[in-house]
Amino acid sequence: MNLGTYDNSRVLITGGLGFIGSNIAHKLVPLGARVTIVDSLAPLYGGHLANVAEIRDSITVHVGDCRDEALMRPLVREANVIFHLAAQVSYIDSANMPLDDLDINCRATLQLLELCRRERPDARVVFASSRLVLGKLLQHPVHEEHPTAPLSLYGIHKLAGEHYHRMYASLHGLRTAVVRLSNPYGERQQLKHSKYSLPGWFMRLAFEGKPITIFGDGQQLRDYIYATDVADAFLAVGRADIALGELFHCGFGQAVPFRQMAEAIVRVLKRGSIQFVPWPPNYERVETGDLSFDVSKLCRQTGWKPLISLEEGIERMWRYFEPRLSQYLSSQSG
Repeated sequence: MNLGTYDNSRVLITGGLGFIGSNIAHKLVPLGARVTIVDSLAPLYGGHLANVAEIRDSITVHVGDCRDEALMRPLVREANVIFHLAAQVSYIDSANMPLDDLDINCRATLQLLELCRRERPDARVVFASSRLVLGKLLQHPVHEEHPTAPLSLYGIHKLAGEHYHRMYASLHGLRTAVVRLSNPYGERQQLKHSKYSLPGWFMRLAFEGKPITIFGDGQQLRDYIYATDVADAFLAVGRADIALGELFHCGFGQAVPFRQMAEAIVRVLKRGSIQFVPWPPNYERVETGDLSFDVSKLCRQTGWKPLISLEEGIERMWRYFEPRLSQYLSSQSG
């Protein structure tokens, strides 16, 4: 997979101080890209200046809201490639802040596409979506044609974002693409709470020698994809010769029991413990069921393939956070 064509490309990353965005930035800098990041550093989410500490002098960072049209217009005008990752990212919070979720995940996305249409119609725009647009899973592995019936406002608004990108491709010829993620984890993800990113939260508990709580028997299946593999997928989509408005599933392509992820964390850190507790009441309303993504389309059309196994990923994640733990827990914004 040749990503050298990013040399001298002007790349804009919304939400670029967050988990996935910062890993994309770290991949782009050695490829010679000119990287600009916009991030609001909202305390609920994972944006952190520590995520770009090693490349801070090689990128441009704007601490601001991607809904700020005056801020975004000149940045969009200058971009060759846009990775749109800024979002409200908790399906739990979406139920308690429905209008904020709508504003951040829909209006901001629609505004970005309008700016592209008016200011930079030749830019490639790659949108980060989520497995939660699917709802209850009906088959395994899950391919891109699986029906969508979200069980949360977060999933509904993410699905709207997917449709915006497809519509702007079909009506206006914008070079959009959607990358729908399974269960990403790894270095630079937030460790502050458990509302999203359970591998990060479990790793924090293990660092602190606290028990990790698992609902039921932990046999529900998940498809864990490591951060650097995700970043490679976005870069591959950003440069591939693909149809306008294309949708790709991005996961490791292999399901593992949920408890296996927690057991790997305890085993690698040699700390913490696991406790199994009953499922909370009505949890089945938002539980999607077992997940394994069919990633053959992404591999076939872009040359990408996942490389990092779960065990290796947990090891890498631990080695990243072990010397930086206090920094990541002291402040979201660094």
